[in-house]
Amino acid sequence: MSFVKASVRDAEVEGRRVLDRVDFNVPLERGRVVDDSRIRAALPTIDLLRDRGAGVILVSHLGRPEGPDPELSMKPVAVRLGELLGTEVRMAPAVVGPEVEAIAEELGPGDLLMLENSRFEPGETADDPELAAGLARLADVYVNDAFGAAHRAHATTTGVARLLPAYAGLLLEREVTELAAVRDDPTRPLRLVLGGAKVKDKIGVIQRFLEVADRIMIGGAMAYSFFKWRGTPVGNSLVDDESVEAAGRILDQSARSASELMLPVDLVLGRELAAETERREVQGVEVPDGWMGLDIGGRTAAAYAEAIREAGTVLWNGPMGAFELPPFAAGTRAIAEAIAEAPGTTVAGGGDSVAALDQFGLTDRLDWVSTGGGASLELLEGRDLPGVEALQDRQAAGSR
Repeated sequence: MSFVKASVRDAEVEGRRVLDRVDFNVPLERGRVVDDSRIRAALPTIDLLRDRGAGVILVSHLGRPEGPDPELSMKPVAVRLGELLGTEVRMAPAVVGPEVEAIAEELGPGDLLMLENSRFEPGETADDPELAAGLARLADVYVNDAFGAAHRAHATTTGVARLLPAYAGLLLEREVTELAAVRDDPTRPLRLVLGGAKVKDKIGVIQRFLEVADRIMIGGAMAYSFFKWRGTPVGNSLVDDESVEAAGRILDQSARSASELMLPVDLVLGRELAAETERREVQGVEVPDGWMGLDIGGRTAAAYAEAIREAGTVLWNGPMGAFELPPFAAGTRAIAEAIAEAPGTTVAGGGDSVAALDQFGLTDRLDWVSTGGGASLELLEGRDLPGVEALQDRQAAGSR
């Protein structure tokens, strides 16, 4: 499908200042970036803007501070970006204000300025018009390349887009194109693999794909909500009551759907969520008291992998178990390897799925790995993303 919003490729940026909303919400340890994958994902748009003679002003949130917090400053991110690009990235003392405006005005073609953490400003999450106006005073053009924040109507994603010519960055454009293709025009058969903790967070996606997918395979902690709804003992497995109700609604819908909903048939249990805990494999799905389900079993992994290898399109969101603990990583690894080997289109999203692919060294073997968690789920569900909707339409931008 074609992308209907105006692309940064079409923006006139030479000799102008561009406010580039990026998703640099990256993990920090002792003042250093420990995973720069989101920074690397934003480089193509930054390179394009600099190559075309723009001065680039970068803005992002980092964590969820309730005001200025030195531990969540963008300074380490600016340092890492500078290392990746081999150039200086100036660091602004704040997000907006006269001092920041003065620095922005000094930017020449190819220069880079990193604004401070956007969530240091209380007006960010409220889409405050005054904050948006302050951001708009810094630049001539706005680009949104932060797909991971595109489902939020914030000052940096929607407010400033109403005040400047607004374009999609290369990453955001690719994210929307790839995920919408899976949702709207997948090559069949379509397999959906869902894991993670809570059914309620993914109920919209499951309900939509029950009308679209050929098979939906459930794993991870969310499987125990389905078991509990059916009256199967779940022991100490992670379950929340809202997800149990959601699982019941999904099971009712699946009974009327042509899509096959697959649940685990065997499990790997542990006494507690720890690598050194006692481990037990069971040939069924009943979890005794004092135990918790921490991975899908071998028969389940084999059945899921076989279905994945037959797929024309595979979409994966959420691990099959506690993959970060070696005794409980086998199920998620088997699924990740099957997806990497699948002959059809392979797409993954969600932070834990991405982390699992990285852990197993398989990231580069998929066709697309999304940087968005909540944003990817909402787009797949069919909901509009405010940060995308706020951008100019391609046709309107072309008529300027």
